Amino acid sequence: MQDTAAITAHERLSARADLALLGIYEISKLLCGPGSLQDVLSGTMYVLHSFLDMGNGVIALIDADGELEEVFSASHSTAMARQYFSAIPEKAIGQMMVTEMPVVIENVARDKSFGDWDTSLWGEGGNNYAFIGVPIRDRGHAIGVMVIDRAWMRLGDVRTDEEVRFLKMAANLIGQTVRLHRMVIRDRERLLEDQRRMEKEREALLPPDGRRAAGSPIIGESGPVRDVLDKVRMVARSNAPVLLRGESGTGKELFAQALHEASPRHDKPFIKLNCAALPESVLESELFGHEKGSFTGAVAQRKGRFELADGGTLFLDEIGEISAAFQAKLLRVLQEGEFERVGGTRTLKVDVRMVSATNRNLEDAVSKGTFRADLYYRLAVVPIFLPPLRDRPGDIPLLAQEFLRRFNADNKTRIALAPSAVSVLQSCYFPGNVRELENCIRRTATLTHGDRITDRDFACHNDGCLSAVLWKHHAPRTPHAPHAAAQPVPPPAPSLPVLNDPATCASAATCKASQGGGKTEYEQLLEAMERSGWVQAKAARILNLTPRQIGYALRKHNIPIKKF
Repeated sequence: MQDTAAITAHERLSARADLALLGIYEISKLLCGPGSLQDVLSGTMYVLHSFLDMGNGVIALIDADGELEEVFSASHSTAMARQYFSAIPEKAIGQMMVTEMPVVIENVARDKSFGDWDTSLWGEGGNNYAFIGVPIRDRGHAIGVMVIDRAWMRLGDVRTDEEVRFLKMAANLIGQTVRLHRMVIRDRERLLEDQRRMEKEREALLPPDGRRAAGSPIIGESGPVRDVLDKVRMVARSNAPVLLRGESGTGKELFAQALHEASPRHDKPFIKLNCAALPESVLESELFGHEKGSFTGAVAQRKGRFELADGGTLFLDEIGEISAAFQAKLLRVLQEGEFERVGGTRTLKVDVRMVSATNRNLEDAVSKGTFRADLYYRLAVVPIFLPPLRDRPGDIPLLAQEFLRRFNADNKTRIALAPSAVSVLQSCYFPGNVRELENCIRRTATLTHGDRITDRDFACHNDGCLSAVLWKHHAPRTPHAPHAAAQPVPPPAPSLPVLNDPATCASAATCKASQGGGKTEYEQLLEAMERSGWVQAKAARILNLTPRQIGYALRKHNIPIKKF
């Protein structure tokens, strides 16, 4: 008989263990499934009702100040669940939150702290009630509690130890679920905040009246761009010739158009010509026009760009590329305001505002005798230096959004930029400036698989950046500054052994010894970082090193990392 009783008790224990395991399995399925936090936690309480002989029960999340944030129940409305939770003694809740240990009251009728509890919440029947509460923990601290009560006829019917173990396992799963849901909410809020920030940055580009003029070509109102636009507005009032200086891709033509639109000549023609795109003979005909029969193929008289721009503005791009012979012809027009068509004898007079542009160092060309000094002084009455894109990183998100908008319009797509993609763009050096940024956006949008460009979609993520190949051996020129030489930087010297192996550095002096091109290791490292936009991974590729070696070298030479 004793053996039979023992076997029966063991079977009952095993059955209860199996039931508890099944309950935890059902709860884990629910918590890992889709749905809001309200849905999954209320559903968890419903499962608990199915596996425990319980009456009321709630899951309550509590903030760091001890205030109730949210409460979840399967059998009560939110208002009733809050009423039930508020009736639980603060001492019991505080004990669970502070000690992070369960609280068990086998008979609440005999517990003084529960003396004032509204018994109407327990239902009818006159039964005695037990109270069980366990803390919900996340990363080592309590974030809430899960409490239930249950009725019993005899005190021996209560198996609080088993139920406490079951509730503790469920509470652990609940704590992980709450953390994951809060992480999703934080990420969503961060994304929305990034979108709001980008929207504000986009609005910051607008003029002071709060809206950009229709058709305005300039995107950006960072400090350097505002300075240029202020100067453009200032010089637009006069007829003085303007020379726009800047690296290739900085938008010289757009600034020239902005100058024309801000001038009193805005209702007159804006004529443009790229001097580097045509041979000298064709360039002369394009600028001055030609008479019928003046050369083979001249079957009719044709007005030149100077005539077409009469009363308006003539923009000559790449002015530094014209020949010495043509410089003399252009000088006469600027001095006298008159010229003859090719093959003609009649002198024509025009009133033209001259705006020219170059990415060359004209001062160096004048000193070498390849550019006439008198023409230089005629063109550069008001020089305006356009900033490279690396000096205006705050404009990159707005430029990128505009280029992507144009791509979507051309291709009938709805591709968007993720915040991670904007961060990658702002960390790039862009030697080709705005033109290179547009190229990057169009290429990435063309090759992306989804409707959202992320950081992993860019070619540089897979070491396939065309710019890195193009500029590997040449730093971008800075011809817009009069004191800067317009000569390409020679290829960087081979990587030094001291960078490859820290152990070879016997002293600081040894570490700075150079083996390539007469440059010290410090100079090579600084040059590579400048060329890579202070992205260590790109600098490592330039010097044929690893990012870890670059990081070591930066620390060794005490070079602070620039943030853009």
